[in-house]
Amino acid sequence: MPEVVIYHNPRCSKSREALRLLQEAGVTPRVVDYQKTPLDEAEISRLIDLLGLPPRELMRSNEAEYRDLYLDDITLDRHHLVAALVEYPRLLQRPIVVVGNHALIARPPEKVCELLAHLQSG
Repeated sequence: MPEVVIYHNPRCSKSREALRLLQEAGVTPRVVDYQKTPLDEAEISRLIDLLGLPPRELMRSNEAEYRDLYLDDITLDRHHLVAALVEYPRLLQRPIVVVGNHALIARPPEKVCELLAHLQSG
């Protein structure tokens, strides 16, 4: 199996649960605490591409920065949204699990089990 990476916030119960599920499945992921080690534009763009989602769907819309920066403005392009994620890492949805060229936002955390099962069967 390719390397498993989890973009993790240790303060988030969902992120901790996803990490626990990976470990219980015998997977030792590379853990990226994206708040301590913020992602750059290239890394965020790669996540967007792997997830196959619009950038806004990687954002936590309930965070104050989302409202304060008017990130719900539909005229904002990908560059502006990625720049906001770089500057304000807490806006990033979590946890994000990447296995090779597959990625998902593990909400609910049990989605990691589905991803692992899919990869092991195919």
